[in-house]
Amino acid sequence: MKTSIREKLFITLSGLVLFFVLMSLGLTRLGLENFYIWQKKNLLLTSSQAVDELYTGNPEGISLELERIGNTLGAGLIILSREGYIKYSSFSPMINQKLIDRPPRTFSPNGSPDTARPLPPPPNPPHIVKNTEVIDSQTVLKLLQDQDLKIDFLFLEHQLKTGDILIIRQPLAPVSESATVAAQFMVFTGILSILAGCIWAFFFAKKFTRPILELNRIAQSMSQLDFSQKCTIDRSDELGELGKSINHLSSQLDSAITELNQKNQQLLADVEKERKLDKMRKDFVSNVSHELKTPLALILGYAEGLKENIARDEDSRSYYCSVIMDEAEKMDKLVKDLLNLSQLESGMFELNKSDFNLSLLLNDIVLKYRTILAEKGITLDLDIDTDCLVNGDVLRIEQVLLNIFTNAIDHTEGAKTIKILTKDCEDHIRVFVVNSGRPIPEESLEKIWTSFYKVDTARTRKNGGYGLGLSIVRAIQEQHGNSFGAENTGDGVMFWVDLNKA
Repeated sequence: MKTSIREKLFITLSGLVLFFVLMSLGLTRLGLENFYIWQKKNLLLTSSQAVDELYTGNPEGISLELERIGNTLGAGLIILSREGYIKYSSFSPMINQKLIDRPPRTFSPNGSPDTARPLPPPPNPPHIVKNTEVIDSQTVLKLLQDQDLKIDFLFLEHQLKTGDILIIRQPLAPVSESATVAAQFMVFTGILSILAGCIWAFFFAKKFTRPILELNRIAQSMSQLDFSQKCTIDRSDELGELGKSINHLSSQLDSAITELNQKNQQLLADVEKERKLDKMRKDFVSNVSHELKTPLALILGYAEGLKENIARDEDSRSYYCSVIMDEAEKMDKLVKDLLNLSQLESGMFELNKSDFNLSLLLNDIVLKYRTILAEKGITLDLDIDTDCLVNGDVLRIEQVLLNIFTNAIDHTEGAKTIKILTKDCEDHIRVFVVNSGRPIPEESLEKIWTSFYKVDTARTRKNGGYGLGLSIVRAIQEQHGNSFGAENTGDGVMFWVDLNKA
């Protein structure tokens, strides 16, 4: 099972708290009593030095200081004369009693020699010397155990400057009891410390790992190429610096990948464009070859017939020559259209723009094709403004209108009607050419503007078209920056082109 860094940090910190609390409890249990004894020894030595500095031979003069020292230490103080008689005792009934075997001398209550017979010394209490420590030539410190009371005590014997003996007896029972109580209290506080430490470790681990988890989240987003996420860590330590570095890295990667994607898209577009151009070149060569093959075959065939003198009479020779001339004219028209279209699509052709009257141009075109309209029985309906001024290359605009008009003538069927109308559209004039007949398939409405595209190949060939007329319309309109289009109506097809107003 995977363990998170937060859990690991919490367990580690809790373990450290537990370790130090248990170590503190163990040290308290093992060393507190010895520390107390060491401290009491120092206090006894310090107190004996203080008494030695104040004592001049008369205990009554420093009785208050002796009482204060005894109460502070919780110990008993005794001052003996050289002969072993008690000159001062914190145990009042023992005054003037002889504690140790000294040359027999008597002292009055004020400490002066007296002829009174000394009292017999009290019996020594049964005890065991557990440790003896000679501090210096005047001081001996012993650790004794009273066998009757079953307690330990410190026994300090210090020879004062006056020659008297200072004895301080410090019971150790309160020390042991204090150490035990302190150890028990440490157990209680240790449990509370462990609980508090674990709670602290939990919140500390949560707070400490929060920025790390945020950095991890941002890094995962970056691995998915999502650079919208930003680090919000506001700290002045290493994690804050790392957050700033990740934000900077994210911005740099975002810019680099965005630029790379743009270049890739451009490269793909260039590749696709090159592929389309290559296909267009292949289609162009194939279409030109196909369109030239038929007239060339006819020209070669009829020319060979003339050479072989197949046409013996004048009418036959005239017919052969007319076929050759007709196919040559078609080839000439095809080559001119190709050159014209090539110039327009290459962008090398410069337009000679000027203002001209559109209505006059349309009337002139209609006048030229009046005979053809009459021969085919086509009814023409004109709905154009009389004074309609536009701006553009008049020769190229005439070519656009002628190609659309002749295309309508070639494909008019049914009611055999053609309608030409103009519409004022704010900054441009839109010219509509509507003819009755079969609609153009929906999938072919966008393709008819492509070079050599033919909806009906057989009929186009019959009418002498090569599928270049509408391509020339597209190229001229794009050169002028104007729109164009075609759509089906209820009973025919409508073509339209936009022309700039003068």
